[in-house]
Order: sequence, then C-alpha cells, then structure tokens
Amino acid sequence: MSTISSATSSASAAASAALAEAGQSLISGSTGNSSLDVNSLVSTLVNAKVAGQTAALETESANDTAQLSAIGSLSAVLSELQIGLAPLFNGSLQSSFTATASGTGITATAGTGAAAGTYTMIVSQVAASQSMSSGAFSTDQAAAMGTGTLAVSIGGKSMNVNITSSDDSLSGIAAAINSQASTSGVAVSASVVTGSNGSHLVLSSTATGASNVINVSVSNVSGDNGISSLGVTSTAGNDSGTSSSITSAGSIAWTQNTSAADAEFTINGTAATSASNSITSALSGVTINLTAAAAESANSTQTITVATDTSTQISDIENFVTEYNNVVSAMSSLSSFSSAGSSANGALVGDSMLTTIQTTLGNIVSGTTGGSTLGALGISLQSDGQLTIDTTTLTNAVTNDPAQVASVFNGTNGIAEQLNTSINAFTGTNGVIADRSTELSDDMTSVQTQQTALAAYTAQLTSQYNNEFTALNNLMATTNSDSEYLTQLFGGANSAGAMATASSE
Repeated sequence: MSTISSATSSASAAASAALAEAGQSLISGSTGNSSLDVNSLVSTLVNAKVAGQTAALETESANDTAQLSAIGSLSAVLSELQIGLAPLFNGSLQSSFTATASGTGITATAGTGAAAGTYTMIVSQVAASQSMSSGAFSTDQAAAMGTGTLAVSIGGKSMNVNITSSDDSLSGIAAAINSQASTSGVAVSASVVTGSNGSHLVLSSTATGASNVINVSVSNVSGDNGISSLGVTSTAGNDSGTSSSITSAGSIAWTQNTSAADAEFTINGTAATSASNSITSALSGVTINLTAAAAESANSTQTITVATDTSTQISDIENFVTEYNNVVSAMSSLSSFSSAGSSANGALVGDSMLTTIQTTLGNIVSGTTGGSTLGALGISLQSDGQLTIDTTTLTNAVTNDPAQVASVFNGTNGIAEQLNTSINAFTGTNGVIADRSTELSDDMTSVQTQQTALAAYTAQLTSQYNNEFTALNNLMATTNSDSEYLTQLFGGANSAGAMATASSE
C-alpha cells in the first residue's frame, strides 16, 4: 500500500467513526432527549467530507519535499566527485612534478610544463638591488633643505615629488618620496640616517636587477639649503660584470652602498642572467629561487632534480575513489527499501532518475578504456558498487607505467572524462536531475493550489452546516416545548392531564 493510500484510508476510517457518533447525536436530539451539539456535529461532518483529500495532499507534499531534499544531497556528492575528477581528466595528473636542489642558497619548485631530469647549476652572483646614501647635512640644513621638484626614476618608471615649505626637512623629503612611490609604482624607498657627522638621505631600490638603478634630478629650486645636492645619476652595469656606478649632481657627494646587479649562473653549461632571484625562464616549468647564501658558494656546482610527483598522483587517485564511494553510498541510502514500511524507505526508492545515474556510473568504472581498466591500477569494483584500492599495485603503476595510468584516466574517452561528461549531463540545465526537480516543484505548486481550494471549501462547508444545524436545533427545541405543553394539557401515558382532571371535579 502506498504512503498516500495508507494516509487516506486512516483518515477515512476515523471520519466514519466520527460520523456514526454524529448520527447518534442527531437521533438523540430528534427524540427529545437532548439538544444538538452543533459545533461537534459540524466539525465531524466537515471532516468526513475532506479528511481523505487533506491527508492525501499532506502526504504528497511531504513526499515531494523529501525527494527534492534527496536530489539536493545527490547533486552535492556528484559535485564533490566532479571536483575530485578534475586533476584526472584535465591532464594535470601526469604534469605533477617535484623539484629538489642540492647545495646552499638554492630552492626549486616544479609546475606546469616541467620535465623530469637532472640539471647542474653554477651561480656566480645573486641579483642585488641598489642602495645609496647622500653626503651629510648639518642640523640646520636637515631642518629646511629648500623647495623644488625631485624627478625620481628607476627601471623605466618615474615620478615627480614636489617639495614645499611644509615638508622641506630631510625627513619630510623622505616621507614625500615614500608616499609618491606607493601610488606611482616606482620601486624606491627613502629613509634618513643620522650619524656623528650629520644626516644622510638613503635611497634604496625595492627591485633587484642591473637595470633598476636610481636617478634623481632637482628642478624649480627655491631657498636652496642643500636640496640641489640631492640630484644623482646612476649608470647600470653590463653583462661583462661591470657594476652600477653613480655621479653626484651637487656639492655634497652621494655614496653607493650596494650596486644593482643581475643574478648570473649557468645551467648544464649554458650561461644566463636574471634580474630577479626568483628565476622562471631558465628551466621550463621550474622556478629556481636564490638566496644570499648562494653567493657564499659562488662558482660551485649544485644539482637540481626534477622528478614525477608520484605521491600527489596517488593522492589524487585515492581522493577520486573516496568521492566516488561517497556517491555510491548516497545513492544506496536514497534508494533503500525497508520491509518495515514505506516510511522507512529511501526518499528515491524506485526512482527512474536515480536508477539511470547508478547504472551509468557503474558501467563507466567497470569498463575498459585505452586497452586498460581500473583493475590494472589496483582499483577493484565490489559487489555493493564501492571501489577499493590495492595500494601496492597502484604505486607500482604510477611509478613504473605512467602511460597506462594516463590512458585509463586522461585519454580522449578515459574513465575520468566519461564520468565528468556524464555528471555534466545529469546536472545540466536539461539533465535528468533538473527535469526531476522541475517535475517535483510543479507538483508541489499544484498541491499548494489544491490545498488552498480545499481550505476555502472547508470554510464554506463549515458555514453552511453551522447555519443548517443551528436552525434544526432551534426547530427541535420548539417542537419539544410544544410536546410538553400538550402532554400537560391532555395527559400522557403516565398522567391524566389538566383537562381530564378539571372535568372530573
């Protein structure tokens, strides 16, 4: 018996019992034994009319809600499976590499485009950023340097810093340079260092590389008290090892603390340079990072090894199996059948949509692709639809036969690609999940419309019965009163009556 039929039968049985009781109330009232209980009678009769339909609509609404919730849960686990499939079907599974570096001051990371191999690297110098200090300014000078415009350039970018009387102290000039640099993108920072001989303006490039040298020119000077001496010209070094140099524009000379320099190195005997110590162009798909420690072992041979990242590949495959099993468990729960009754069944038991999804996914994981199967990788399909992994077999396959792994997952019609395509079809705009959800939503709307109409009918029927039985109750009360009067007048079975008594006297 269906849930709806069961609910309707129960409601009808209860209504029938109540109706019998109402009938007895009518009989009692009509024989003069009592007045009618109108409210109870109306409620019973109305309920007898609508109980079955009310129960059926409530059950149908509850079933629709439960099924929509179940479909939402199913969609969620399918989405998680699709996320787990991504590295298997998009090619990144076989693009996972690790990079390690031996020696001092070198680290390496591998990414997309890397290739397995061993490379020798010799670093002759690391990239450095330029830093320079102005000559010393006295306390009086540092308090008010004069006004003007500083044109600061570095690495092809420039900015104009206007110095007014409100910020013409040496510290004010440094602050103005930093403020302008933060918005203009010029890679320079300024600070003031005060020593026993006076105060110095220190300019530092925040970008490494031989071409990132600092140049400052001063114009529109007024009230010159040292500002004109802030001009400085830098000359970049070259590939033959020449360091950057500076020329002071004013009478107070600048000193170069650190020269701008590129990193210089060889990889497998090929010489190369980099403006940054994060080197991305020397080895395809590999980022090499140099630290100052690399310069301490300059000209010594170091080794970079790029190898297949088997641990990540195994982890990705294990994650796929976990997410697939979550989908199988969810579908099993939603389609479960219980002998205890329909209320204990899964929300989607017997649903054709769920059957389609179960069958499709099962056929894919049990199939052959690229001449191989999941079983060849140590992944077995169990009788309950779950997948299990033989870790040893999987590790051997990933390590020793990566081409086979690729053919199973990454092929044009590989298992991962087939699963992804099927899930897209299930969850897409015109997929079976969307169609089923629309069907249930439409049914819920229909049920709500019917419930609204039934509520209106119930209210109308209640009003009608109230009027009818109230009138009947009043009529029976009048009839009973007349009967009592006639009995008193003419007598009845147990009395002679007033008229009979009067005639005998």
